[in-house]
Amino acid sequence: MEKRFLAIDIGGTTTKFALLTAEGEILSQGERATEAEQGGPHIVERIKALIREQELPLEGICISTAGIVDEEAGEIIHAGPQIPNYKGTEWKKLVEAEFSIPCEVENDVNCAGLGEAYFGAAKGKKSVLLLTIGTGIGGCFLQNGEIQHGTSHAAMEVGYMQIPGGEFQNLAATSALVRRVASRKKESPEEWNGKRILFGVEEGDRICVEELDRFCDTLSLGMSNLCYAFNPEIFILGGGIMARKDILLPKIREHLQEHLIPLIFEHTELDCATMGNQAGFLGAFVHFQKKQAERLGKE
Repeated sequence: MEKRFLAIDIGGTTTKFALLTAEGEILSQGERATEAEQGGPHIVERIKALIREQELPLEGICISTAGIVDEEAGEIIHAGPQIPNYKGTEWKKLVEAEFSIPCEVENDVNCAGLGEAYFGAAKGKKSVLLLTIGTGIGGCFLQNGEIQHGTSHAAMEVGYMQIPGGEFQNLAATSALVRRVASRKKESPEEWNGKRILFGVEEGDRICVEELDRFCDTLSLGMSNLCYAFNPEIFILGGGIMARKDILLPKIREHLQEHLIPLIFEHTELDCATMGNQAGFLGAFVHFQKKQAERLGKE
């Protein structure tokens, strides 16, 4: 039997997974609810159950997960309130102890970046910035195919970056766009989402048009700061709202040009993520291969 790897992408709402060959070919894939609100220990049991369902042998378990990850230890060292009791989850230790299968773990946005860099929109690029825009904003930076983690494994936690008005993610995430449109409409935010706002833009709804332009300007302001700091070859934008790149990319590019000097703007390619729901588990697979090779080299 050919070598097979189980790659798992644990999101706040959905857990996506796939069986892959050693070349990264997808043999099968699926998804199931994460049930994050029930907490870290519950998620661990669900992932263990998923592993038990697989036909053995497996050469590796590759995990992409929300939270700040110590990729060396394979442990969650910080997690938001969306997943209670998740901090301290020792994924690598737990999986390897129970199944005797090598396991590697990486942050979900970093995995999305690896997925795009090795299989998607940033393939072949030496210097890559990626942002995922949704409820919050996450980011990663790759140089020569390697994730830059920082001293405490928290590099590119850009949602907390300060821009005029407050935190970047509180002003330029899709959730912020939804809140502003709903407020101006005097309606509940639950009645709105990015898709409905973009439909309103196409229909010429003045409030939707104005707030989308504000959103693109604020997003591009934060992006420009990152461009000045990292000077990437390509800047990739992901997240559900970016599915409408036909509307968003021209607006973001226009505002980005306003915030950048020509030398940087003219040498920064801008695109949207192309790997969709596969980016996370494919990136987890890439991380597994890299980390295992690194550990072997240290022996």
